[in-house]
Amino acid sequence: MNPITVDNVVDTYRFYAPLYDRLFGAVLEPGRRALTEAVCGIRPTSILEVGVGTGLTLERYPDSASVVGIDISKEMLEIARERAENLPGRSIHLAAMNAEAMDFPDGCFDCVAIPYVLSVTPNPERLVNEIRRVCRKNGTILVLNHFSGSRFWWFLESAVRPLSKRIGFRSDFCYDEQILKYDWEILSVRKVNLFGLSRLVTIRNT
Repeated sequence: MNPITVDNVVDTYRFYAPLYDRLFGAVLEPGRRALTEAVCGIRPTSILEVGVGTGLTLERYPDSASVVGIDISKEMLEIARERAENLPGRSIHLAAMNAEAMDFPDGCFDCVAIPYVLSVTPNPERLVNEIRRVCRKNGTILVLNHFSGSRFWWFLESAVRPLSKRIGFRSDFCYDEQILKYDWEILSVRKVNLFGLSRLVTIRNT
């Protein structure tokens, strides 16, 4: 798996922050919508979104839930804060934080959502350990991510691979290695986005 550093990620999203919604908003929207619908279906009282970015999901989480969103990019968070300010009466807290070393106590969230983050973090295993730590036992973890292996996307993945360090993205990201190796309980897997580019994985944190 191609290495990514924290600096790769910070530099990439500093550049993309003002462009992100236009470049990736619509094309990745079906996945975000599926994720927030899944969250609304379980109606948690507390939600952590890892990699909240520009806050594109915030308005669709349950009104009654307390929502915490973290991101390593301060530039992306500035845009998310503007969105949160337009949602009066909602309990939304946004913070700059490295998700591989979170400042939250154990088991403090009912639900942890990770949209399009797992393949762009320097150490996915460390991130998974952290989200499992902060999610309560038998709580819900929702992973929305691209996984390699699709025949249709093989050419695109091959073309992007040499640029992975520069853009802070891994094209060679295997579902079996990154999801199935853990001792959590997978409740469902759903293909989302154009031609099934991404999958939404619903997990019980055992």
